Amino acid sequence: MAMPLLFALLLSLPTVHASAAKLADITVYLDGVKLPADVPPYIDPKAGATMVPIRTVSEGLGASILWTQKTQTATIAKDGDTIVLTSGKTTAAVNGSAVPLDASVQNKAGRIMVPLRFIGENLGLDVVWDPAVRSVIMRSRSGGENEGENGGGEQGGNQGGNEGGGGSTNEGLRGAWISTVYNLDWPSTAASGNENKQKQEFSAMLDQFQRMGLNAVFLQVRPASDALYRSSLVPWSKVLTGTQGRDPGYDPLAYLVEETHRRGMQFHAWFNPFRANTDTKTAALAGNHVAVQHPEWIVTTGTTSYINPGIPEARQHIIDTIMEVVNGYDIDGVHLDDYFYPSSGVFSDDATFALHNPSGILLKTDWRRDNINAFVRDLGVSIHAAKPSVSFGISPFGVWRNAAADPTGSDTKAGVTAYDSMYADVRTWIRQGWIDYVAPQIYWSMSNAAARYDKLVDWWSSEVAGTSVKLYIGHATYKLGTTEAGWQSAGEIVNQLKYNAAHPMVQGDVYFSASSLLKNTLGIVQALQNYYVPNTNS
Repeated sequence: MAMPLLFALLLSLPTVHASAAKLADITVYLDGVKLPADVPPYIDPKAGATMVPIRTVSEGLGASILWTQKTQTATIAKDGDTIVLTSGKTTAAVNGSAVPLDASVQNKAGRIMVPLRFIGENLGLDVVWDPAVRSVIMRSRSGGENEGENGGGEQGGNQGGNEGGGGSTNEGLRGAWISTVYNLDWPSTAASGNENKQKQEFSAMLDQFQRMGLNAVFLQVRPASDALYRSSLVPWSKVLTGTQGRDPGYDPLAYLVEETHRRGMQFHAWFNPFRANTDTKTAALAGNHVAVQHPEWIVTTGTTSYINPGIPEARQHIIDTIMEVVNGYDIDGVHLDDYFYPSSGVFSDDATFALHNPSGILLKTDWRRDNINAFVRDLGVSIHAAKPSVSFGISPFGVWRNAAADPTGSDTKAGVTAYDSMYADVRTWIRQGWIDYVAPQIYWSMSNAAARYDKLVDWWSSEVAGTSVKLYIGHATYKLGTTEAGWQSAGEIVNQLKYNAAHPMVQGDVYFSASSLLKNTLGIVQALQNYYVPNTNS
């Protein structure tokens, strides 16, 4: 070619604290393999996003790429999906449909740059930004790994010591998060519309978890304002049949709970509360989906649609959908992940701030935290009034605040924090006793310089000390096998468990996600068996 085609992916990135030292280069991983870059990744200051070279990514994906110099248009195609981006345009064409863009294609010194999360997700990847180590972790959805908008991806929490129908917790809770969005962990796409295959997959998963010594599961029952249970308020999830709103022919949640309890294990219903949809299109949504029935509640950021937390009626709608499960199923816990306000991009809620602010809160940041506080408080009251035995917990991002921003925060240098980025005032939830447990996602190793695992366990232990709130720790088994510091051996997880055992405030552990356990990455199955069930023949 006359010009080397180096495409780059762009990822929304939070602002780093001004007092931080010069930032390290951003690294990119695809399915655990670090991708080389002949051009250092950088942040586009105007878009607030990170630009990363993509030639090796495109080669790894097998995507075809065409650059038309005359029109400054990039066309990327793979497995029947086509994405067309033109320089200067604020929308892209995805399979013929116009989709909004935070930033469009750019030509920088002969190198063509395109948005990472947008391209990655539309070509079948999950994209996770780890701010503590400035890494972009991409995984093929067919590999069943963790979901990303979060960094973390999709993540849930754990709970122990409740009075529900699940397993014993006298040895601590040992759980696994099971992501259903994009069919990541369960059910597989091969089981779409097949009741027997879906049941077989789940039962086999439970058997494997038990052999590892686990006693609880946290399954995502509301991945995108839809349901894996019979609901009069929201549609059936498309992960069951391939089509949102289509009845799968059985009640999945009833089976999941029964099968889990039959083994003496706990079942926790994991809800993604405010995500309306994994994209901004509505054509494929069922007629009773919230984005169709209440478009005035919806805010789009990048390629994701959210229910606006600032609207009281919208918050109550979410509580009502969760209470359907509390009242209708014998679950052991209600669990929320860390998806409150999105941690990046522009969330347009100025009009909502002006309209729904009865207390006259001056700063929108404080108002946003107040909205989430009201949601957490009201949901907890509803759950405990209906079924006191059902435990309510949340799994926030692992760093509440950095000490540089708040002297009572942790000794960390994370680019994202729960309080400032997601508007999750976890400290208030704990001190007010609105939740029964907190399960921070401490997704870094013992040797991570920016956010060390042991320092964060110490910090969270201090936060729950003297309260009735239990502490469980979320572990990043999905990072095993990556080149990030500390994740080259399953011994990292074992060392974390040993550290927890020496801290009495830690009463359980949960692993993200099911796929990394079932794939037995770096022998994690044997490592957990040897730790939890030392007499097992592994």
